Amino acid sequence: MNLRRLLPAVAAVLLAASVAGCNPQAADDADSKPSASAGSSTAGAPSGAAGGGPAEGALTLAEAIDKIPPGDEKRDGYERDSFKHWIDEDDDDCETRAEVLLEEATTKPEQGERCALTGGVWLSYYDEVEVTEARKLDIDHMVPLAEAWDSGAYDWTAERRQAYANDLGSKRSLVAVTAKSNRSKSDQDPATWLPPADSAHCTYAADWTGTKLRWALTVDDKERAALLKLAEACPDTTVRYEAAK
Repeated sequence: MNLRRLLPAVAAVLLAASVAGCNPQAADDADSKPSASAGSSTAGAPSGAAGGGPAEGALTLAEAIDKIPPGDEKRDGYERDSFKHWIDEDDDDCETRAEVLLEEATTKPEQGERCALTGGVWLSYYDEVEVTEARKLDIDHMVPLAEAWDSGAYDWTAERRQAYANDLGSKRSLVAVTAKSNRSKSDQDPATWLPPADSAHCTYAADWTGTKLRWALTVDDKERAALLKLAEACPDTTVRYEAAK
């Protein structure tokens, strides 16, 4: 299981690898993302070179945004249940939610029977809030399931949608954040929602862009314009991604 990154002190971002979860929770947001109380593990330890251009194999944020294919959104037929989650992909008794929590904790929780988690400390990078109770966290799909559907997942197989919803192969596909910030985001893209913490904007733009590229999702005109505006303010932010299989 890959270690996830803490919020970087620099604006550079490197996207790459891991994720998983436990225990059911209620969801309040429009995209019905469950809160991650007793389980979850993500993936993503971005790193990158600040200044002096992107590291080898990385793209500047603007270059990465330009690589996202254009497309019109298609919401017809969307149902959250079309994306099966949270699953125990590696049969270790921890579902995707729990795996994310385990990997993103700044102070590791104790792991009990059936992946029950107690204790632990997390930093929600969307709003720079330190959280000491897992029940106050949601596991956010970086590109919400409804947005993914709109951007191409409507044409995927059920198996590929499941893989997307439980993406343990990318460090920033899933992130542990406060329930409040996640539900404020709901299924919005960067044209209508950004993290409340200004310090999170460059990282968020890179995480969003890398996820869209990883899954070959499209971008509409307003979304691209919003991302490019962010890129102007984040000249040292870089993106590296690996295409999902």
